[in-house]
Amino acid sequence: MASIPRRIIINGKFLSGIPTGVHRVAEELIRHAAEIIRDDTDIARKLELSLWLPHNAEANAKHLGLPYRVIGPLTGNLWEQLTLPAHARGQTILSLCNVGPMLTRNAVTMFHDAQVHLAPDSYSRPFRLWYRLHQPVSGRRHRKILTVSHFSREQLDKVGVAGLDRTAVVHNGVDHVQSTAPDDDVLPRLGLGAKPYVIALANTQPHKNIGLLLKAFSRPELKGVTLVLFGSARAADFVGGGHAVPDNVVFAGRVSDAELRSLYGHALCIAFPSLTEGFGLPPLEAMTTGCPAIVAPHGALPEICGDAVIYAPADDPAAWAASIVRLRDDDDFREEMRASARRQSASFTWKRAASQLVDELLALES
Repeated sequence: MASIPRRIIINGKFLSGIPTGVHRVAEELIRHAAEIIRDDTDIARKLELSLWLPHNAEANAKHLGLPYRVIGPLTGNLWEQLTLPAHARGQTILSLCNVGPMLTRNAVTMFHDAQVHLAPDSYSRPFRLWYRLHQPVSGRRHRKILTVSHFSREQLDKVGVAGLDRTAVVHNGVDHVQSTAPDDDVLPRLGLGAKPYVIALANTQPHKNIGLLLKAFSRPELKGVTLVLFGSARAADFVGGGHAVPDNVVFAGRVSDAELRSLYGHALCIAFPSLTEGFGLPPLEAMTTGCPAIVAPHGALPEICGDAVIYAPADDPAAWAASIVRLRDDDDFREEMRASARRQSASFTWKRAASQLVDELLALES
């Protein structure tokens, strides 16, 4: 008699929120894991994925192109903690965006990092309290905790969220960047022409350390280089946080995938001075387009970027300015870094990541 495949219920609450990098990871893992199962009859006999979501997530679920089931009532955290486990009735729940149903034991949850413990000032008090409540509970009760780097795995153990024996690493992929055609119209829209520019995150969280870049771009040697910050934070947000914003900074706002692909592809480099990072998706994304990266040697960045980037101290604006000037002025060095960036990023594919996820699900004991 044919065995019944284990049903894995995917927690689709994340599809009701504003898209983030964490949501990108969840979408790509779900899409590629579904392809692996569909294309391998042996795995299909053992695993079945089922995407469940609250009613306010349905619009965003349609673009995934996968079957889904709307489960009611409630939305938000209450849906995740009450409605989802009540309907799952003991089936395995897979949550990929840092939060899962706390009191359910038959669950696999991905914690992307331990940032709320390592950089608490970057988060609001309610956010800190909620994460510090549910993460250790889930870390103890859930069948498996996944994370995105060996650094994050070690930190989750160190802060008491989940022991090393209960965690597994599923690295992110970045090849989604190559599947998007660049939209070069973003360049004239932002006034980017002949001058070289550096791209970075518009993020005011202290651990992202963007204030260091503002200081670097205030230096005279970078007067002819533009800093393009993409994301939701605006100049007023940085000024309100006590930063001086020099004239050679452009705020791009939220950009589409196609616009970001273009910005990466034409940039002199991406600058990523983060003080701690669970993975480091933006620099690796940029590297797939041949964009050199300058990063701080902290968190998971050395693990993910290897020797294919330029490392600069996270507290030295002059060092960052000097690295940018070298990339601008040394053609051979710039081409060397472009080639290194492509080589390093090539191994981080979503198919590989989804294969790791499927392996972890197959390894679950009955």
